[in-house]
Amino acid sequence: MRSSEGADGGADILAGNGPMGFGQQCICVEVKSESGPIDRPTVDKLLGAMTKFNANQGLFVSWSGFKPNVQKDLASSFFRLRLWGRNELLEQLFVHYDKLQDELKAELPLKRIWTVSVPDEG
Repeated sequence: MRSSEGADGGADILAGNGPMGFGQQCICVEVKSESGPIDRPTVDKLLGAMTKFNANQGLFVSWSGFKPNVQKDLASSFFRLRLWGRNELLEQLFVHYDKLQDELKAELPLKRIWTVSVPDEG
């Protein structure tokens, strides 16, 4: 389920792995495209939404990343919550791009290129 714009209860996407989303694994996803890094209180809202929607996992995606303390503060939530900045999002997009539906690929056209890689000298 994808929420409409506005009040979304703290999650933009709610998903489950079973038929019609009625599975054991449930996830809340929050996506932000703000210009500055996300702070801890904003991530805490997703943790609250996870409790509200009985989701056992959460994913927070922020193109601008997260403030330095956020990752450290949430280390204890490692098995419940993932934080993806721009690098993690692009990495996953490149890994799974070939599996996307053609409609989505048409909206986000990418072209694979090859280049010579020079080994690091260290």
